[in-house]
Amino acid sequence: MVMIFIIFAITFTYCFLGNVVSISNGNEIFVRDEIYANSLPYEAIFNFGDSISDTGNAAAFSNKTMPDNSPYGSTYFKHPSGRLSNGRLIIDFIAEAYGLPFLPAYMNVNNSQEDMKKGVNFAFSGASALKKIYFARRGIIEPQTDHSLSVQFEWFKKLKPFMCKSKKECTSYFKKSLFIVGEIGGNDVLQYISSKKFTKIRKVVPYLVESITHTTISLIKEGAVELVIPGNFPIGCNAGVLTNLISTKKEDYDELGCLIAYNAFAEYYNEQLKNSIETLRHKYPQAKIIYFDYYNNLKRLYQTPQQYGFISDKEEILKACCGGSGPYHVNLEIFCGTGSSTVCPDPSKYINWDGSHLTEASYKLIAKGLVEGPFANPSLKTPLFNIA
Repeated sequence: MVMIFIIFAITFTYCFLGNVVSISNGNEIFVRDEIYANSLPYEAIFNFGDSISDTGNAAAFSNKTMPDNSPYGSTYFKHPSGRLSNGRLIIDFIAEAYGLPFLPAYMNVNNSQEDMKKGVNFAFSGASALKKIYFARRGIIEPQTDHSLSVQFEWFKKLKPFMCKSKKECTSYFKKSLFIVGEIGGNDVLQYISSKKFTKIRKVVPYLVESITHTTISLIKEGAVELVIPGNFPIGCNAGVLTNLISTKKEDYDELGCLIAYNAFAEYYNEQLKNSIETLRHKYPQAKIIYFDYYNNLKRLYQTPQQYGFISDKEEILKACCGGSGPYHVNLEIFCGTGSSTVCPDPSKYINWDGSHLTEASYKLIAKGLVEGPFANPSLKTPLFNIA
């Protein structure tokens, strides 16, 4: 999510795996309409966001490919897959749990109902919740892409006529679908950090919340009934942020080695977002609006890493698996997969993948905490498969 990584992020490729859903025990389940037509908890999933959930839009947009031996995608896909991790993302695990195929990236769909009837992913790496003009007017470094949340919603509207042909059909279809609005807003925050304007960062919160709220309302008006709004992660524990904002003052860090001020900001932002969600619930009682607690879901991994299969060393656990030199294995001039960058022997032992993003092992645990509890409020529908 750190801005310096976004330029590199948009060069990645995407590989959609069609109708094959692999669950953790290695078995493959072919999702066929005749088997699951009446038993799928969700008929489709529609996802909006940034690089935390982009499954190929930035890669398709850039039309550039990474070498097959790139560490990105190496754990699960065995080649670059358009995802900014060594394997699957949270959205992939959620789709698997509900018996759905991996969501096709919007830029890879062909406008056929068959291609998108199980859902579409509109997330774009580097995307912000706010439009570029917001940053330009305030002297803040602009995001690397203008595929903001509002743009992604417009993509959804463009596809809608291909997904359902009448109001009745759309109402029935969207009533059985899950809409995930985020995580998004992290890049907006990082623009302030990159511009050295952290003291003014709380001023952006109302605008971020308003943008996410507005898109949620727009989706409800389009027929969405069950929607998810994730909060933000404990950014003060992020290896890229820790590298960019390294401090010589011990009092700037908590007992985990995370930056106190930045985690405090994330908590403040999440509280404002939850307040808005509560207002939405009262205003639109027909909709089920779920909050994903990304903050505590991830922070528990840093608190007791050995409990979840990660390395237990307090300093090592904050490092990126793939990257360059430096105390957090992050070098702003040597990106993961380029030049003299190195990869840790076992990515499953690390929480952070490349400084900005997390490993597949982390994403799997986060997804498990969302699908099976207790980090979704209220709970999602009961999944077909557990995330083991």
